Amino acid sequence: MNVDKIMNNLEKKHPGEVEYLQAVSEVLESIEEVYNENPQFETANIIERLIEPDRIFMFKVPWVDDEGNVKVNLAYRVQFNNAIGPYKGGLRFHPSVNLSILKFLGFEQIFKNALTTLPMGGGKGGSDFDPKGKSNAEVMRFCQAFMLEIWKHIGPETDVPAGDIGVGGREIGFLYGMYKKLKGDHSGVLTGKGSNWGGSLVRPEATGFGGIYFAQEMLATKNQSLKGKTISISGFGNVAWGAALKATELGAKVVTISGPDGYVYDSDGISGKKIDYMLDLRASNEDIVKPYSYAFEGVEFHEGKRPWEVKVDIALPCATQNELTGEDAKTLINNGVILVAEISNMGCTPEAVELFNRNKILFAPGKAVNAGGVATSGLEMTQNAMKLRWNRQEVDERLHEIMRNIHGQCVKHGKQQDGYVDYVKGANIAGFLKVANSMIDMGVI
Repeated sequence: MNVDKIMNNLEKKHPGEVEYLQAVSEVLESIEEVYNENPQFETANIIERLIEPDRIFMFKVPWVDDEGNVKVNLAYRVQFNNAIGPYKGGLRFHPSVNLSILKFLGFEQIFKNALTTLPMGGGKGGSDFDPKGKSNAEVMRFCQAFMLEIWKHIGPETDVPAGDIGVGGREIGFLYGMYKKLKGDHSGVLTGKGSNWGGSLVRPEATGFGGIYFAQEMLATKNQSLKGKTISISGFGNVAWGAALKATELGAKVVTISGPDGYVYDSDGISGKKIDYMLDLRASNEDIVKPYSYAFEGVEFHEGKRPWEVKVDIALPCATQNELTGEDAKTLINNGVILVAEISNMGCTPEAVELFNRNKILFAPGKAVNAGGVATSGLEMTQNAMKLRWNRQEVDERLHEIMRNIHGQCVKHGKQQDGYVDYVKGANIAGFLKVANSMIDMGVI
């Protein structure tokens, strides 16, 4: 495999799709050695078949706002690879949504889902619709119009969407209601459902919980624990909330959260009612964290800045792609950080990742660290299929075990001769081998 040649050809086909090209490049560089050791992959042309989606649906979504004005948004569903199970991946409603971002997320999802060992393929979707500032009625009308276009192409054994940025319990409810009306049955086609109608306990917290469980396993390789560690977290949504909740429970102190307006630094630690306040911030439908600094004494707000300048033991990006840059990485390293784990998807730039690895900082990528969200979605699918509901403890224990197994796969395939674990390489190789071997087993389709 010639990575440069493949990437040059891909860039000619898809110019300007920066996030997608970055995601593919990272995976190909990690798996090059194991790919070349297995000639059956080249014979089956696995790479060319893997890096392009099976299909992409692109459609307009016309809807009517509360003033009677007709609005039109652009929407997509990327069905990337279903070698090991139905397409599985979230829907993102945000003004930044474009095809490059959804292809990058769908491509990452293939390997993330493979790492969980659950039978789920990779997909992603969404729209440039912004739920912020919209009434419940407007969000409902948009979701219904969105589902009207996509419902024929999804199903419990075909493609199972979930939530992502801008798509929470409210949106999933409106989407599911319209699907149920169109389909005429109660098939569990969406995950992240309400707890009253098929949703799994722990699902809202799962991505954050899983990320902390993974970080816990990383620290254990150095005979350390989370107890007494200081943590910087970005974002303030469900992922950051779940991470803060579990990290605090395990004895760590979370000192930052952030939004597009800047970050807050709370030296006393974000715990108890302060974590609950994160939910109030989210419910306000305003994408800002500054109100936190008014709500609690002794809190600093740093306008327009990112939390990576704070001296901490652990840094956990929980917001969006490429949010932690090479300069941020240098600052963290100089401040003595010992562990960085992406709970957001591709949260660090390639320069940052290279610096962490070069300086032997414990670093792990989103496709491994944040797999707890989709893993619990898989557990929700299982509960729906069995027509039963597990209690909170059982779901949490299964999630913890899945994250422990994912960590073990990363160590198995990523451990270097000097003992350092390259978690990026380990995660990519483990996910790739499962998917590639499955594709070979099924022939050229």
